[in-house]
Amino acid sequence: MGTPLGDFVRAKRDSLRPESFGLPDRGRRRSPGLTRAEVATRSGISVEYLTRIEQGRDRNPSQSVLHALADGLSLDAGERDHLRYLAKITGGACPGHRPPAPPNREVRPTVRETLRLLEPAAAFVTNRLGDVLAHTGGFELVMSGIGLLDADVPNLTRYVFTDPRARTVFPDWDQVADEQAFDLWLGPSAESSEWFRVQLAPVAGPEFTRRLQQHLPPPQVPLRLDHPAAGELRWHREKLELPSTDAQELVVLLPADEATARAVERLRHRRHGALRAVG
Repeated sequence: MGTPLGDFVRAKRDSLRPESFGLPDRGRRRSPGLTRAEVATRSGISVEYLTRIEQGRDRNPSQSVLHALADGLSLDAGERDHLRYLAKITGGACPGHRPPAPPNREVRPTVRETLRLLEPAAAFVTNRLGDVLAHTGGFELVMSGIGLLDADVPNLTRYVFTDPRARTVFPDWDQVADEQAFDLWLGPSAESSEWFRVQLAPVAGPEFTRRLQQHLPPPQVPLRLDHPAAGELRWHREKLELPSTDAQELVVLLPADEATARAVERLRHRRHGALRAVG
């Protein structure tokens, strides 16, 4: 049986292009990416040990082995952090004996005040499970009409995987789905992430469960949103981690081009005009 750590190492190995490391082309390879022997040589460990890690038969590699693997796989800083996290949960360092429970959804008053000061920007607070815990009026403006905020407890991950509208709203749906699934590994706690995965998997189907096994951090690209009234909007996302006791992050959406900025202004004027007409 595989482990999160083994799945990640294997997926990363498969994603590496041999020519990027100056390795000779030895003809047709049985699988894409580097072979175990090539990664083992680059990491300074045996092929047998690497095989045990990938197959889940070694669940407690030492820190020196993790560093060697990170070097052998050419991991960047974010991937190295994720490797260490997966090693902890694979080895049982994260508590697993308590029953899964939903996370705390309270947002501190000062964080809510920060959102108020960010108006009219589009910003929200989430907990990496995808819960939209608090948001600005600007966020509601650009998300209106897509269905995300219709739920009593809006959740972006659940929306992406279970609402048919999401595939139209997000032209790069695969990218967004990869991001949301990956973020679950960085959730408020191992218990809350497990609780959420158990809740979502039966209704989200194989598109969700398959992505949970990828473990590779998706690339950071602008978010494209096909707004029903404003057309295509493109956003840069600035993510600010709140203190670890909050287990939340503040996400600010910044227009990625002038067309998006102008479209949002038109939406804002349209809403204000409608409110004046009603009054």
